[in-house]
Amino acid sequence: MWNPFQALIRSPRRPSGIVRRRTGPLAFALLMLASPALRAQDTPHWRPALHFSPARHWANDPNGPFLLNGVYHLFFQYNPHGMVWGHTSWGHATSTDLVHWTEEPVAIPARPDEDIFSGTVVLDRDNRSGLGSKAAPPLLAFYTSVYSNTPAHPEGTQAQSISYSVDGGHTWRAHEGNPVLTLQPESRQFRDPSVFWYPDGQCWVMATVVGDAQVVKLYRSTDLLHWSFLSDFQPSGYRKPGMLWEMPLLLPLPLDGNPHDVKWVMIVSVNPWSIAGGSGVEYFVGRFDGTIFTPDALPAPGSDPSRYLWLDHGADQYAMARFANTGDGNPLLIGWMNNWDYASDIPTSPWRGQMTLPVEVALKTIEGRPALVQAPPRAYDDMVRKSGVHAYPDRMLKAGDHLLQPFGGDVLDIHLAIRRGDARRAGIVVRGSADGTIGTSIGYDFIDQTLTLDRAHSGNVGFSPRFSLAHIAHLAAPGGTLSLHLVIDRDSVEVFANDGVLRMTDLVFPPAGSDRVSLFVEGGSATFGAMRVAVLGK
Repeated sequence: MWNPFQALIRSPRRPSGIVRRRTGPLAFALLMLASPALRAQDTPHWRPALHFSPARHWANDPNGPFLLNGVYHLFFQYNPHGMVWGHTSWGHATSTDLVHWTEEPVAIPARPDEDIFSGTVVLDRDNRSGLGSKAAPPLLAFYTSVYSNTPAHPEGTQAQSISYSVDGGHTWRAHEGNPVLTLQPESRQFRDPSVFWYPDGQCWVMATVVGDAQVVKLYRSTDLLHWSFLSDFQPSGYRKPGMLWEMPLLLPLPLDGNPHDVKWVMIVSVNPWSIAGGSGVEYFVGRFDGTIFTPDALPAPGSDPSRYLWLDHGADQYAMARFANTGDGNPLLIGWMNNWDYASDIPTSPWRGQMTLPVEVALKTIEGRPALVQAPPRAYDDMVRKSGVHAYPDRMLKAGDHLLQPFGGDVLDIHLAIRRGDARRAGIVVRGSADGTIGTSIGYDFIDQTLTLDRAHSGNVGFSPRFSLAHIAHLAAPGGTLSLHLVIDRDSVEVFANDGVLRMTDLVFPPAGSDRVSLFVEGGSATFGAMRVAVLGK
């Protein structure tokens, strides 16, 4: 993926070097001892416990995640040399439970004449590419090569390339025929290949974007090396001057679990102009006939963004990628927990950038139309259950009540239901301070039917003037009851409301020790019930 500020922050290249969590603690410790100023800036109290972050340096988009032999592999855009975007390479991490990650050596490093932008990985089971063997099927990483200082391509050309692995994704070799797909004339905005097997056509399909044209381009191949054009997807609805489309993802899903009613979903990351400002993830539901993706009825061109479908109504969800090779269950997705509005200013150190929690997605009929619902994966639920879940009795609160809960922690998993009596608003405050001045509020207005995540008093909010403070979304409360599932980490709050019908993802940066949780009610009474809590970190 391209950084919209690359012209401002691109730095001169330095000699290659890799610092990795698995083998570099001594070197890292020596660096800390040698640099008191750097030590003073470190923020271990914001290091996420449930979300992947690199040990050091800059990270953005997840790339090419897949499952192989019981191990999840995650690649990501990475700068091995610094805390800002640049020297764009593919970092690598592995996990067996989608929560605890081991950072591996850089998988595909940038070169002096080529940066390695976002993409996907597929397992070529039948060795259709000829890059492996039937006994050792190759993994193929598709990514965007961004060329510089080479006579073969104009400066900044973006084209699609392949590296392949025959050892399970640990080492990668560039294909001699790179790039395998370019535009004519060559483009500086042609990127982010997403590749999947299309069984009805017995072929592979690739979705890419021309970012500044806000168009998804589809291609097909039978050998993963030679690609022919299928069609463009460019709806006339939500498009604005200066908006970029990135990270396309096309996937089939049965509607309401019916295998005879399969819809196709086109997911596109947009920046700026998202529903919460800056970066966000939009999606379209429709049909794919092997050549053309056709969306269902769309709002009128120029409609407000709220009329469109969004994967997340918070500010910090972008660049969704799908885990490959996970079988026939619900697709498993992961995103970048950040926003280009302030990504370069995030106050964490010695790393900057992390992933969202992976989620399983399904397509259900919500308020009369198909919509994606999201939930943490079973592996995460298993981890929470094994950690110990405590149930609390129902509690009715009246207007003005602000009940401090008998549990606390900076890493929590919380389920609760809020049943309206006659209250106007009710909700929960997490990552609160002892004096009540710090906290992130998740509140529901039963009259307006809106859910609000307010991080205005969440801690450090002054590191960027573009760090938006409150995010609001319409959400019905059937029968006057709202259900919430909250995943609280040391620097983030993820909200899954009404069984994943609505999701909000936001970064927060509270002071160390802000680990209180409280409940509140305004303008009447409400009952807080079905509360289940797992304390995952203190």
